[in-house]
Order: sequence, then structure tokens, then C-alpha cells
Amino acid sequence: MNAILLAIPIILIRFGLLYTLNKEALKRAAFFPPLTGGEKIAYWFYQLANILIFLYLFFLKIRVDSPWFSAGMIIYSLGIIFCIVSISNFAKPEKNGINLKGLYQVSRNPMYIGYFIYFLGCVLLTHSLILLTLLVIFQVSAHWIVLSEERWCVQEFGEEYINYMNKVRRYL
Repeated sequence: MNAILLAIPIILIRFGLLYTLNKEALKRAAFFPPLTGGEKIAYWFYQLANILIFLYLFFLKIRVDSPWFSAGMIIYSLGIIFCIVSISNFAKPEKNGINLKGLYQVSRNPMYIGYFIYFLGCVLLTHSLILLTLLVIFQVSAHWIVLSEERWCVQEFGEEYINYMNKVRRYL
């Protein structure tokens, strides 16, 4: 079975669900704050890794006969659930624009966590070391994007966001 089928749910969730819940949230999710220094390089690695992950799935097969298939399906499914919940939470921010409910009470970046879990499931389902390498590049560069987003949020929301940062971890 072609692994590109694994991408269908995440595309529907990331774009379709978010658009359905809140058209403005789709614009917010596409927003990247001003980047400085190494963040600019990380941004391009992030975008390139993201594109290559999806393109590479066209060339992979899901390894149904593998002993890792069950673990891969569980992790893949958890990633999808995590993405659905985090995107649903993201679509409904507080009046001030900060997301404080749902998974955002546990992590300041649950969508990035969801994407990582989802892609890790894809790696296990395909047994691809190249996909794993792309995932590592994606995740490391995403961390730099997260740092720029946090800096922007501190500038935008001030003390309120700093208090949130002090209460809620960046990832888990």
C-alpha cells in the first residue's frame, strides 16, 4: 500500500478541519513571526523538510507485514488524534488571542507535538531511515520556529504570555 495515503488525514485536519472551525485560525496557523539570524535558516530547513516528507511518502510503501506495523499504527493514530484536538483548541483562542484551553494547558505547542507523533508513526509504518532523518530535521528546525513564535508572543501579549510560559511547558 502506498504511504502517501498516510498524508490524507493530516492534510484534511490541518487545512479542512481548521478552515471549517475558524477561517481566521487558518490564517493564524500560516503566520510566521519575523525571524532573526539562525531562525531564517531553520525556517527554510523546516519548509524543505516538510515538503520532502510529503513528497517522499509517494515513494514509500506501508509495511503491513512488519512486526512494527501495530506500534506504527498506534503512534500514527495517536498523532492524528493529537492533531485533531490541538487544531480544534487552536481554532478557539481566548478573546485576547492566546490559546489557553485544552492541550494548551499542558503544552504551549501541541500542534508541533501532534505532527511529530504523526510523522513518527509514518516512519514506523514505512521503515524508512530517510523519512526518520527528514523528521529529525523537521523537528529540530521546528524548535527554532517555536522560539521565534514565543519571542513574538511575548512582544504581542506581554506579561500575560510570560505568565503562561511560566506555567506551561514548551512541549511536554
